[in-house]
Amino acid sequence: MDDTAGAKAGRSTGRGVAVVTGAGSGIGRSVARALAEAGWTVALAGRRREALEETAAGLPAGRALPVPTDVTSPERVAALFATVLDRFGRVDLLFNNAGTFAGGGTPVEELSYETWRTAVDTNLTGAFLCAQAAFRAMREQDPRGGRIINNGSISAHVPRPHSIAYTATKHAMTGLTKSLSLEGRPYRIACGQIDIGNAATEMTARMRTGILQADGTLAAEPVMDAADVAATVVHMAALPLEANVQFATVMATTMPYIGRG
Repeated sequence: MDDTAGAKAGRSTGRGVAVVTGAGSGIGRSVARALAEAGWTVALAGRRREALEETAAGLPAGRALPVPTDVTSPERVAALFATVLDRFGRVDLLFNNAGTFAGGGTPVEELSYETWRTAVDTNLTGAFLCAQAAFRAMREQDPRGGRIINNGSISAHVPRPHSIAYTATKHAMTGLTKSLSLEGRPYRIACGQIDIGNAATEMTARMRTGILQADGTLAAEPVMDAADVAATVVHMAALPLEANVQFATVMATTMPYIGRG
């Protein structure tokens, strides 16, 4: 059996077909690998083919398909899902993970319009475009339904200093999650959100050396292994569609979140 046939038969032999955005590094890479190892067939979406191929390296044959994608482009997102549907026949899971910390560390009065737009286009519009495409596929496929898991953030609840663009988009992600949950009910489409605090990735490297706190001081913050985030996403993804983790918060136990400020 070739890889394509094996993937299309994956509903009976594995978990199903997942799309992971931002799969070339960090949390996306950890989640994509964990899903593949748990039996999912995974489409790896991200800007850089080389990074996606690194993510796919060592995974079971036929379980990973790198698809270079720009989530801010409606045409590229449409092409991503067309490729997945053509190759695998369906979409059972979307992990809406692609994001940027554009503008992080910049006071509101100094933030440029271009940086604001970069954050909004990637974190919010990109998430919407991917969710819309996944929703359409899940609504029409047979058997109908699927699951969307949005990557929120601790910043979906409380801001860090000088992070207005990132914080605003992550608050908006919560609204996206709630709306998708509501609109997905008639079609067996579940939507949940994982809010992550200080997973050890390139994006959080500076937290280990010192980052601005709400009282104006600099302090190093604890981090956790990204594999712990991946394990949570795999658990959420494995639930039957009759059950949903609506919101989950996974964070380094002693990071300054409870009591922040």
